[in-house]
Amino acid sequence: MTHPVRYSIIPKDPAAHLFEVTLTVEAPDPAGQRFVLPAWIPGSYMIREFARNIVRIAAVANGRKVALKKTDKHSWQAGRCEGPLVLTYEVYAWDLSVRTAHLDQTHAFFNGTSVFLRVTGQEQAPHEVDIRRPEGGEYAGWRVATALPELDAERYGFGRYAAADYDELIDHPVELGGFALATFKAHGVPHDVVITGQVPRLDMARLCADLKKVCDAQIRLFEPDSRRAPMKRYVFMTLAVGDGYGGLEHRASTALICSRADLPVQGKKEMTDGYRTYLGLCSHEYFHTWNVKRIKPAAFAPYDLQNEGYTSLLWLFEGFTSYYDDLMLVRAGLIAEADYFKLLAKTANGVLRGSGRTRQSVAESSFDAWVKYYRQDENAPNAIVSYYAKGSLVALGLDLTIRAASGGKKSLDDVMRALWQRYGRDFYGTGEGAGRGLGESDAEALFEEVSGVSLKRFFDRYIRGTDDVPLDKLLAPFGVTVADKRRNGNPSLGVRTTKEGSDCKLANVYEGGAAHRAGLSALDLLVAVDGLRVTATNLDTLMSRYSVGDTVTVHAFRRDELMVFSATLTPDEAPQVTLTSEMKPAAMARLRSAWLA
Repeated sequence: MTHPVRYSIIPKDPAAHLFEVTLTVEAPDPAGQRFVLPAWIPGSYMIREFARNIVRIAAVANGRKVALKKTDKHSWQAGRCEGPLVLTYEVYAWDLSVRTAHLDQTHAFFNGTSVFLRVTGQEQAPHEVDIRRPEGGEYAGWRVATALPELDAERYGFGRYAAADYDELIDHPVELGGFALATFKAHGVPHDVVITGQVPRLDMARLCADLKKVCDAQIRLFEPDSRRAPMKRYVFMTLAVGDGYGGLEHRASTALICSRADLPVQGKKEMTDGYRTYLGLCSHEYFHTWNVKRIKPAAFAPYDLQNEGYTSLLWLFEGFTSYYDDLMLVRAGLIAEADYFKLLAKTANGVLRGSGRTRQSVAESSFDAWVKYYRQDENAPNAIVSYYAKGSLVALGLDLTIRAASGGKKSLDDVMRALWQRYGRDFYGTGEGAGRGLGESDAEALFEEVSGVSLKRFFDRYIRGTDDVPLDKLLAPFGVTVADKRRNGNPSLGVRTTKEGSDCKLANVYEGGAAHRAGLSALDLLVAVDGLRVTATNLDTLMSRYSVGDTVTVHAFRRDELMVFSATLTPDEAPQVTLTSEMKPAAMARLRSAWLA
């Protein structure tokens, strides 16, 4: 008989940010049960060592204390005992992010990777969690938002929830509080929208209507015939704050953070930049429901949550998702073509600004995510490329290449559907494709098979190599003109600055620019240019009085030492790519309509 692994979790002390978790193991390992907390969370490729937030832990069995020894930074070994073995531990939760856990008097949020110890050897057993209300009348209005199936709890209520195994348990974040709630259906599947935080005059009806369009479009993309979503219910849970942005995907939900100003306001129908960005974030995380939560690289099938999982395919799983997130907004009719082209241009400008793109391919960037992309320093623009941003340009390039070469008969959509059919649709099932991940060398062959287009040169140059994706050449058959209107006449130090109080701090020094050649470094504080004080806001004004080729004297503090530099100003090399549509013949119109409509 297989006994379920049982947890209970309660916000024990919101003011101290402490959850109390009780874990009951009916049949512990006779040789001594081992418990382990994950070191990272899927979707965020960095070792975070969540076990550091466990501040107290104890074990008992049959009323007697059981010895519990910590064996490494995230593991505990219990002494031999007969069951049931009960662990009680407290978890400190004060990270206001989508990755871990947060608790105060206003709300509670947790990912299972932060709070649920894994019972080694019993990961495949059924798991249950009793989510309890914090004590006190002030919490009487709190509810529960999660995509976990209810066991004896009512929908949105406190009580017991169920998971088929440990992997499912930790793939459903939970939000507790007095959140705003609404529901819509996308192709018959309920989708909950949960907003935590104060948002005056929130237009929830518009938000649901817009998200429905995005979800409908994505379900149609992967299942054009059946229109069947891969989940029985989905939850968008958003924490609205003064200034914030971020999201993390899960198999039937997503956790998001946004600025409250980005959310729609009743009576105001314009599409603001902030709201468009928020919809793009929702679209991105929802697309992950297919691409990375079910279509996975082999390195993540299954996850090893104690160690890094290296793959050179994040350009496909994150980059392609970054391509489709905004594309789905235009296909859903939420933004115009012109707005979409501006978003593409913004991505291209971001990629082209850093010389790191000439040193690191997107395949290398994917593999090095653990040590480079998620641990960026001040030299990042000169050393690395983003597998998100350039990966999205790679996806665009592949899509346009396949469409043009096949005369519009095939596209990247067909590739995504093939990936879904072969690797994703039955990933959590019991059939031949259950638990199967995409191998490191499988993508190119599958792309060529599905599209009928030879893509080796594309892979060699833009995925395994460091060449820039030729947007001008690829977009021309679709009636889109690409121009780079960079301001070569404007003088520049070749830096990116940030504010430090009233001071101007060098955040990045771009390779080959005037500051680099003069010897200035990132983190230097600019004091003066030719004897005039530099503040946090006036550097551009000072530079406007000079011409390219002029030499200026720059005073700057490096740590606590005042240094003097002679800098010869160079042209501003910041790319200014623009995309514009032109009058086009019928063939172009058909290609473009099939791509964007």
